[in-house]
Amino acid sequence: MQELGPFRVNSDGKTLYRNEYAWNNVANVIFLESPAGVGFSYSKNSTDYTNVGDKKTAQDSYIFLINWLERFPQYKTRDFYITGESYAGHYVPQLAYYILAINKNTTQTVINLKGIAIGNAWVDDDACTKGLFDYLWTHALNSDETNEGINKYCNFASEDSLTKKADADDNPIQCGKYQNQGLQELGNINLYGIYAPPCYTSALKSGSTGNVKNYDPCAEYYVNSYLNLAKVQAALHIKATNWSGCSNVGWTDSPTTILPEIQHLAKEIRVWIYSGDTDGRVPVTSSRYSINNLKLRVETAWQPWYSNSEVGGYVVGYKELIFATVRGAGHTVPSYQPERALTMITSFLQGKLPPGKPTS
Repeated sequence: MQELGPFRVNSDGKTLYRNEYAWNNVANVIFLESPAGVGFSYSKNSTDYTNVGDKKTAQDSYIFLINWLERFPQYKTRDFYITGESYAGHYVPQLAYYILAINKNTTQTVINLKGIAIGNAWVDDDACTKGLFDYLWTHALNSDETNEGINKYCNFASEDSLTKKADADDNPIQCGKYQNQGLQELGNINLYGIYAPPCYTSALKSGSTGNVKNYDPCAEYYVNSYLNLAKVQAALHIKATNWSGCSNVGWTDSPTTILPEIQHLAKEIRVWIYSGDTDGRVPVTSSRYSINNLKLRVETAWQPWYSNSEVGGYVVGYKELIFATVRGAGHTVPSYQPERALTMITSFLQGKLPPGKPTS
C-alpha cells in the first residue's frame, strides 16, 4: 500500500486511491507477510515468534507457496518470479535456492521459478557496511574526519566475500566510534531517502486525495490507520488484531553473506539486483561492492535506460546477472519512483534490459 500494490491509502486513513503504476499491471502478484508474526500473519504456536530466522523463513514461505498452488492449481504451470527489498536480500535468494533444491528432489508440485529481483538488498555484511559509509561521505553527509577514521580503523575483510572468513577489525572500538559518529552527523534526515522531506505530522487529514506521483513521507501513518479499521479487517477475513508494519521476533540465524547463493542462482535462473540511488541505508555503493565481489564479466556496458522520455536510471549487464539503478528512488523504490519502477520490473519479467532509448 506504500509501494507496488494496486491501491494507496489517502491521508484520511480511511479511503483508497488507485496506483496506476502497480506491478499487477504486468503480472499476478502474491504479497506474503513473513516471517510469521509480521503484519497480519501469525502462528498458532507463539514459540514460533522466538525461534525464527533465515532458514525457518525460507521453509515456511516454501510451504505456503506449495499450499497456495494446491489451492489454486490453475497457476501451477505459470512462470514464477520472486521479488523483495532490503533484508529480502536474504529472504529472496534463500527461498529461490530452497525451491530449486526441492524441485530436483520431489515428485510433488514443482514451482516454475524463472527469476528473482532484489532491490536495495542487504546481501553481504562487509560490502554493504562499507558501501553505506562510503555513500554517506560521497553525498556530503559525513565529515572527512569520520570517513578517514572509518577507513583507518574498520577492516571490511578481504575483497573476496565468497571465500573469506571475516577477520577482526583493526580496531573495533575505534571503528564503532567513527561509525556511530557518522550516523550522528546525519542530523534529522530520512536515511532511506536522503533527499525526501520528513513527515512533520502523523495527524490524519480529512477529505484529501493522494497522488501516486508525489512521494508522501507520512504514508505509513495512513496505512497503519487503514489496516486497523475493524471493517477493513473484517473484509479481509482477518481476526481482529493490532496491525503494525514491523514486529519484534527473535532471530536465530543470519549469514554474513548471501553471495554464494546468488552466484549459484545466477547459473540457473534470471537474477536482477536493482538500487534506488537516493537510499542511504542500503545504498547503490553497497550493491556495487557486493556485485564486484562476484568478479563477473561485463557483457553490456553501463548505460542509461529510459522511462517516459527521461533517464530512469542506469544498467549494466553481466554474463550472470543484471544490475540496474533507479534514478531518484530511495530504499523502497516504487514509493519514490512508481513509473520508473514499473518500467524496470516489466523489463525484468520480459527478460530484456530496460529501454535504451527515450519512450513515452
